[in-house]
Amino acid sequence: MKVAAAQFAPTADAAANLAVIEEMTAEAGAAGAELVVFPEEAMLPSDFSDETDAQLRELAIAHWEPFLEGLTRIARTHDIAIVAAGYEDSGTALPYNTMAAVDASGEVLGLYRKMHLYDAFEYKESRRIQRGNTGPVVVRIGDFNVGLVNCYDIRFPEFTRSLVEMGADLLAVSAAWVKGPLKEDHWQTLLRTRAIENTCWVVASSLTTPDCIGMSMAVDPLGVVRAALGEEERSLLVTDANKDRIDRARTVLPVLRNRRIIIGPR
Repeated sequence: MKVAAAQFAPTADAAANLAVIEEMTAEAGAAGAELVVFPEEAMLPSDFSDETDAQLRELAIAHWEPFLEGLTRIARTHDIAIVAAGYEDSGTALPYNTMAAVDASGEVLGLYRKMHLYDAFEYKESRRIQRGNTGPVVVRIGDFNVGLVNCYDIRFPEFTRSLVEMGADLLAVSAAWVKGPLKEDHWQTLLRTRAIENTCWVVASSLTTPDCIGMSMAVDPLGVVRAALGEEERSLLVTDANKDRIDRARTVLPVLRNRRIIIGPR
């Protein structure tokens, strides 16, 4: 299955962001992709000051349903599955940070509400986002079981391993990976590590807003980077994710069969 990762820099105009998503989805479809992965905050960026955090919930209420409806229409129109993330009203003071997976017929296959909130590097995502408790989520797209991973989730090996135990053979990562000392190296290392330790495909998309790195990437089950972007503000990569590569990796490197669970004394 050909899979694309699309990186771009969304603005405060949700309708304009959806128009970019449609244009890039059409480009991915024209390149033969059956799935395109968009970044975290593809609906709207969350660059609000501390005094205006309440705006994020208001925007989630106003824009999540049109965003989801737009994704289903775009997927159906261009006959391609889409994974993209935005802010969904949770019914509380804080919205969810939600990934949506939509198949080529426009059916919503699953919603994953981010479980690991980015309370790190002097940032406090939990101040403005409601933690999800309905994951992990794996959906079927074409011949692949696709596990949904939202940005900071990639730092937790037990999370991605749980997706693989649920049958995932491809991890779709939506991220707004913030720039900073060693952050680019962390991004590349973590994506390759999650692919190697789980012998699965990883296709990751990151924002290219001024504070984020871009550097979207596709990694095969043996950790080989098959396609990668740089800091281009708007760009698309396409890779051929095939099951033969998974079978090969899991034959020569049978870590999933060889591992042992060790429980220490209580």
